[in-house]
Amino acid sequence: MIVHDKKLLENSVLIDEAENLENGGFISKEQKKLIKKGLPSFNSQSNILVRIGFYLLGSFLHSSICGVVALIGFSGASDSFLNVGFFIFAITGFAGAEVLSSQKYHNHGLDDAFILGGILNLGIAVAFLTESFNTGIVTAVFVAIASFIAYMRYLHLLSMLVFCFAASAVLFFGMFEIGDIGKTILPFVAMLTSGVFYFFTKRKITNLKEAYYYNGLVLSNNFCLILFYLSCNYLVVRELSSELLGVDVQPGQDIPFAYFFYAFTFIVPIVYLVQALRTKNRIMLWISFAAIAFTVFTIRFYYSVLPIEVALTLGGLVMFAIAFFSIQKLKNKESGLTFKPDRINHSNAILNAQTLIVASVLGVKPEIKTESPMDFGGGGFSGGGSGESF
Repeated sequence: MIVHDKKLLENSVLIDEAENLENGGFISKEQKKLIKKGLPSFNSQSNILVRIGFYLLGSFLHSSICGVVALIGFSGASDSFLNVGFFIFAITGFAGAEVLSSQKYHNHGLDDAFILGGILNLGIAVAFLTESFNTGIVTAVFVAIASFIAYMRYLHLLSMLVFCFAASAVLFFGMFEIGDIGKTILPFVAMLTSGVFYFFTKRKITNLKEAYYYNGLVLSNNFCLILFYLSCNYLVVRELSSELLGVDVQPGQDIPFAYFFYAFTFIVPIVYLVQALRTKNRIMLWISFAAIAFTVFTIRFYYSVLPIEVALTLGGLVMFAIAFFSIQKLKNKESGLTFKPDRINHSNAILNAQTLIVASVLGVKPEIKTESPMDFGGGGFSGGGSGESF
């Protein structure tokens, strides 16, 4: 299924770990260069700005190819070209991705343009073809399938993100098809679905053997965390109830199960924060901070207790106090939760990464440990004695 050479994928993981070790001060810059020289890898781009530039260049190239195809198609004055034109554009996108993959392009920018262009054109083609049917769910299904296949074939992280959004859209449109009952229970179904997939992806990460799947699983795992919180956030549920069900909440009234949604909005960010601190999960910590901020925004959206300038001032003072006292308490800690900078950026770095890299470059096999005779005085312990044998 994977179009790339798995050896190169493993090498790219080891090179990433070498960069982490260099950033942590465990190896020198020269050692990292030696490692990269000894490990064949992809033609990739780690600089995000340069990668965006190549993406724009690739998008221009793909659109140029599609423009030539469109000119040829419309030159025959064929009215049916619109029905198949976007399918042809999608095929050119995936064909370009195949060509670039054969040239060892991976996470470069050019391949991003062709892969995403192929998925986008496929979605547009299906939308045009099924305009007389339920376009939303059909399009979402095809986009979800195409993006998942693209991730599995090219290990393209952005395709996994598209798959997460498309799969969520399939769930939402599917619940809309049920009618008012589906729209009513949508928050609970989304909450349960995201919770199930969170533990599913977490288990996959725990039992992961191929390291090159790690980033995609982490992305989907954290997407489930965000979807879980937003699914039953009070503001989201109330506004969607107004849009989908036409619920008009009058003063003194509230939406059904309001107390559950209030409690959910307050409790989940705290649970995320505690779990992130307990497991030292940095991404979950960021998500918990964002969820806490959105919880405050939810309260302010409906209940304006203080003027906005007073609330912002008090909030800033509270945040400053929490940050100041946390730094004072944690700045001298050497382990666990500490304010000192990480020597390794990724908390889930591959175990014994330095050993793996050196072994991969130099072809060193682990040495089998044997019991030492501990025979001092006769030179039998690594020359530790004074006998004639070394």
